[in-house]
Amino acid sequence: MPHPKFTFSLLLIGLLFAISPLFGQVENTDWLRQLEFTAEEGLIFPATAADVRINGETVTFTTTDGRQAVAIAPGLHLVRAGQSTALYHLSDATGNQPNRLRRIPLWLSILPPLIAIGLALLFKEVLISLFAGIWVGAFIAGGLRFEGFLGIIKALLRSVEHYVIKALNDGGHLSIIVFSLLVGGMVAIISRNGGMAGVVERMTRYAKTPRSAQFITWLLGVGIFFDDYANTLIVGNTMRSVTDRFRISREKLAYIVDSTAAPVASIAFITTWIGAELGYIGDGIKGVAGLEDLTPYAIFLESIKYSFYPVLTLGFILFLVWTKRDFGTMLKAEQRARATGQVKALGTEAEEVVETEDLSPVAGAPLRARNAIIPVITVILMTIIGLLDTGLSSVYGDLTNPPASDGWAATWAAMEGGFFGKLGAVIGAADSYVALLWASISGVVVAIILTLSQRIMNIEQTMGSLTSGFKAMFSAIMILTLAWALASTTEDLHTATFLVDLLGDSLNPYFLPPIIFVLAALISFSTGSSWSTMAILYPIAIPLTWAVATAAGWELEAAHGLLFNVISIVLAASVLGDHCSPISDTTILSSLASDCNHIDHVRTQLPYALTVGTVSLTAGFLASLLGGGWLLCLSLMAIGLAILYGIVRWRGQVVDA
Repeated sequence: MPHPKFTFSLLLIGLLFAISPLFGQVENTDWLRQLEFTAEEGLIFPATAADVRINGETVTFTTTDGRQAVAIAPGLHLVRAGQSTALYHLSDATGNQPNRLRRIPLWLSILPPLIAIGLALLFKEVLISLFAGIWVGAFIAGGLRFEGFLGIIKALLRSVEHYVIKALNDGGHLSIIVFSLLVGGMVAIISRNGGMAGVVERMTRYAKTPRSAQFITWLLGVGIFFDDYANTLIVGNTMRSVTDRFRISREKLAYIVDSTAAPVASIAFITTWIGAELGYIGDGIKGVAGLEDLTPYAIFLESIKYSFYPVLTLGFILFLVWTKRDFGTMLKAEQRARATGQVKALGTEAEEVVETEDLSPVAGAPLRARNAIIPVITVILMTIIGLLDTGLSSVYGDLTNPPASDGWAATWAAMEGGFFGKLGAVIGAADSYVALLWASISGVVVAIILTLSQRIMNIEQTMGSLTSGFKAMFSAIMILTLAWALASTTEDLHTATFLVDLLGDSLNPYFLPPIIFVLAALISFSTGSSWSTMAILYPIAIPLTWAVATAAGWELEAAHGLLFNVISIVLAASVLGDHCSPISDTTILSSLASDCNHIDHVRTQLPYALTVGTVSLTAGFLASLLGGGWLLCLSLMAIGLAILYGIVRWRGQVVDA
């Protein structure tokens, strides 16, 4: 007999397919009667024009009723008419005219992520849930064409042929995949050569209690600040054996790993995030009066005082660790681990039928911590070196009067501005993906050299360990690929546009920070990506904030303060949504690096993230309401920390060691 959850899921997805014929088809004559045909070359976007593509050719129509349309892909077009926004899908065309148009209500764009998230929470199985979301997204983007199940089959095929391949056909995604594989391979080598066991043995000297073990995990998470992916993979894999020894649940380990990765990487001065952040800020502030003399890096530094969520998250973890208290689903996980020694939930092993590779030290391997520490330090240093090298090379090419030498020193000396201004320009111009690839391959090479030079393993064993590490990361790569493919469907369907339109009418300047906070968190939660959320919202939020503040008659200084707050809020709320989303790549990596059931990680982390998010939202609102400034923001930060400490003391229960 089918499982009730499976039956419910089939009914849910089947319902969408069944109602698809209800969404009306627009006849050619109805459409063309409203359009004055004028073909022009290229794309134009005047207020009363609609761009459409027919058979891949760009044709410009001028509407008689002032509607606006922007062609976003062959066959799918976003159309705005007054307050309503919808997608119009053009089916196969003959000649220069479409043979069918179908109107797709934009609210359907939220179904793919909602179905993926709902099924993931229902089944505790990520792969099938993500693919179901992609399949539904492909069906909607295909024009909701039922056609006696033929449309459903075509949507299934398009899920792989278009969206999965599109996710893999991206240089940044491939860089992350290769980086993850190489880091997994490095971890396997330093585990088999005894280096990881040496780190555990050394850590045990300081980790004498569950509290100290969790604190060391937090400290490592803060210390590896340069990249959230590297942070997650290194800390999760390194500290798992230590926390297991003290019966700390994998859910708690995954939470500490996840909540010290993106928060630190998002606000640190030199990270792989900074280049994207500065690019978004630089594009957004064009035309903002009074900021002409400020670099994007300087504006980023100004916005840090409003970074309540990242800072309060780091403080909240410390309160949980110091007081030895937890609450909600995390409390149950910790009580189970302490009482029974079962660090993973009962049934998790059966649900995750994965053959884990043997990463215990080989027979006779010396437990030398340096065999693990040196490769990890190599990864950190090479990331920094990679950022500086690629950044300075890019800056050199953009110099008006470049020096004869393109060396670091000569390029740095030729740059204008102070130390932090130059550093911001260099990091902003760096290629973070190249830096990560350099770092990971360097770490692998160093680990191999250390292993072979000490004759701990021969070349065959070492390469076998490397491939074992690759195999261990395969599940993560599959989930990441599907998460990216799902994000591609939300991009095609303009999920973010729908959410922005839904909450875009509230334009009181004081309420902009909380509105944008909620909007950024929702988009990040729905798409599973803080970076895509920043890319979507920064170009909208920055000019919108400036326009609303100036229209309300705010003085320049106050308007700038509101702008800095919004810049920080987009970043912070993106991280919050990323933490809450089961389809987020960093959340997935945190689960896998900590060897924790993914849905268990999401369920236990969610109450903590929402608690800190609520306090952060309130602090951001009060910061603008009371005028901003460093002193006020620091005071609100202190008050927020005090409130979180009170919540931990009030709601939390002591977990016995």
